[in-house]
Amino acid sequence: MTEPSEGAHVRAGANAPGSADGASARDRETVSRFVEHFAAQLVEAGMPRMPARVFAALLAADAGALTSAELGEQLQISPAAVSGAVRYLAQVHMVSREREPGSRRERYRVHGDQWYEALTNREAVLKRWEDALRDGVDTLGPDTPAGRRLAETLAFFEYLEGELDALMERWRAHREQLFGRG
Repeated sequence: MTEPSEGAHVRAGANAPGSADGASARDRETVSRFVEHFAAQLVEAGMPRMPARVFAALLAADAGALTSAELGEQLQISPAAVSGAVRYLAQVHMVSREREPGSRRERYRVHGDQWYEALTNREAVLKRWEDALRDGVDTLGPDTPAGRRLAETLAFFEYLEGELDALMERWRAHREQLFGRG
């Protein structure tokens, strides 16, 4: 992202000084371009479009948290679209909901460990896939071409699951080295 040149026009609103996302030195259009570009990459990887946009907006907010109204204004989407996107993101452990002190409004927060949480949550999915594949091997027979193919797929997921714990431990150590305890 580039800083606006001296005297550049910075619009009021979500990116104004003192705003919730703290992007006072950044031009709203520049932030929006980043959000839409990163969201497009998430969509390419299989994330639904609206949750991808909401996640990217939260990730780009300095505070790491925005209200439904702030997300709606920034992304030009309805409260229902924000709600659905946040529901999806909360289910996959990529955002959390928190109440604003003294208010009934909720803020949606992305955490520094959101990738860890999302990946770790996939472990439960892997377990279910493994169970289904085991059933498939039993059903089709381990000596049939289909049964062997399922057995190989099962072996891959079991290997992946075993490596995931070690990978995440190495990541935590690396993260601490780069950014300190967080």
